[in-house]
Order: sequence, then structure tokens, then C-alpha cells
Amino acid sequence: MEKIYELAIVGAGPAGIATAVESYLQGMRDIVLLEKDTNHNSTIRKYYKENKRVDLEWKGQKVELNGRIHFIDGTKETTLDFFDEILQEHLVELQTQVEVQSIEKKEKYFEVHMAGKSILAKYVVVTIGRMGKPNKPSYKIPPSIRKKINYTTDKCSQDEKILVVGGGDSAVEYAVDLSEKNDVAICYRRESFRRANPTNQQNIADAIAQQDVRPILGININGLEDDNGRVKVLFSEVEAQSFDRVIYAIGGTTPSTFLASSGIEERDGKPVHNENYETNIKGLFVAGDITQESGGSIALGLNHGYDIACYIKGNDED
Repeated sequence: MEKIYELAIVGAGPAGIATAVESYLQGMRDIVLLEKDTNHNSTIRKYYKENKRVDLEWKGQKVELNGRIHFIDGTKETTLDFFDEILQEHLVELQTQVEVQSIEKKEKYFEVHMAGKSILAKYVVVTIGRMGKPNKPSYKIPPSIRKKINYTTDKCSQDEKILVVGGGDSAVEYAVDLSEKNDVAICYRRESFRRANPTNQQNIADAIAQQDVRPILGININGLEDDNGRVKVLFSEVEAQSFDRVIYAIGGTTPSTFLASSGIEERDGKPVHNENYETNIKGLFVAGDITQESGGSIALGLNHGYDIACYIKGNDED
């Protein structure tokens, strides 16, 4: 008989790991974490610079931890080490480089479909984040310059003229960091960076005052063109300018296609769920960033995992 896991979790970020560990501590066994990247916490690995602070709370939200995972503020490196340790301490199976395509409800279990294989599980929790699918501009990007359009700083080198688009923490941090070795401008449709945390607001203000970063504020972008291999940016209120590279840091989106293929209802850009994070499909839950309007806090993700584990333990018919 094919193995049936007690619990399958899609996404190995803080909420996914918390769900797995808290469920293990509740007595559940045969738990599997399914991660499409090469390791857990891919968002932190990809989008956080070295030694960047990783805070328990998000934008000053005060959230008391309810579960048994005692996370504290740290850096990118200490955070990854922390999650490494708690995964090693508990018997949770982690499968990486497997992308879940859909979840199908059967009579007594779920069939989780991946490329080339599927697994069976009694309960499923979806904890995929929004940053895994970054927002892209609505206007078309000419194929000839697509390699010059990025969503992280991985492809950047030095002595480039770079435009960063966005007004949140990631955009501000990209602009400030890149300005050390590049000619950087930042474009944001609003006049201030009020979405960013206070530290980043101060950092970008200092960089602009010192003329390390050139602000293009209160301006929209209408489109992009190929300017002999460079990216010509067509602004709505000022003259077009050309750059060696453009980096978009404009948030992430809920993976609506995946939710729809799994039968999960969505409303206002978020999956519909009850107070126990259970979707319209009994036994199928959502947790973490995917349930939030924008980026979520690690604390909320940890609490989601704890709440779901407790609910399943208290309502498991077996």
C-alpha cells in the first residue's frame, strides 16, 4: 500500500517549519515538508543580504508567541541556523526541489501532485509565500532587454547605472546597498518611503542627502524600450532615461492559479479560510504570508503553525 503521510506541508519557510515542528510536538508523525527550492527559507536566502536583520515582528507589530518555538531577532545567518537546528531536532522529512502543482481531495486523504510524482496525506497545509512570485510590471518588457530586468540584486556587478523601482524595505535596501559601487536611482510612485521601516527610511534619507542615491519620487513608469542594449525607462511626468539595469522590488502576489487548481477559494487577493486557517476544503489549511495583505511577520507565521497543529490534534477523528 502506498504510504499516506499524516501531514504534508507545502513550503518550508517559518510558517511551514513551525507547522511541522508544532505538529510533531503534538504527537504527529510521518510529516513531510515540500519545498520547490534547494533548501528551506528560500525567501530569506535570496532576498536578504548578508548579516541583514531578521526581526520576529513585522513593521512594529506586537505579536506574542503562542507555541514552543522560541525565535528571537537575529541576522540572516543566525535565523537560517536556528531553523536548521529545529528541523534536525525533530523527525520531519524535508523534500527539496519539488514543486507542488495541485492538491486533490480524495475520500479520506489528499493527493499532492508534483512534477513526475505525487504523495498522499491526511492533512495538507499550504504555506507558500508571496515573495516566491514577485510582482511584475503591467507593461510589456521587450525580449531584447529582459536579462537587464531583475527582481533581486543577484545579477548586479559594479559601475552600473541602476534604477530600483519600489518604495518598501527591499527597494530601499537594494538602492542603498548598490549605491556603494554603482550609480543608483530609486523610482517610487509616492512622494515618501512610508512603507519602509524607520531604519530604512533613515538610511534612504541619508543616501539621498549625500547624493549617493537619486530619488525619482511621485512618478509612474509607463513602459520600457530597448536603447541599444540599455533599458530606456518611459516616465509619465518626466523625460525618459536609460539605465544599464532595472530592478523591480514591488512586492509579491498570491499564486492564484495554484489555489484555483486545488479548489481553494480566493477573495480580495487572499485564500478564504476560517479562524482555524482551514480553507473551504476540510483538512486543507493555509498559513503564513499567503494569508496576509502584504509581507507577514515571522511571529504570525509561527503562531499560525501552532494554531493549526493544535486544531488538527483536537479534531483528528482517528
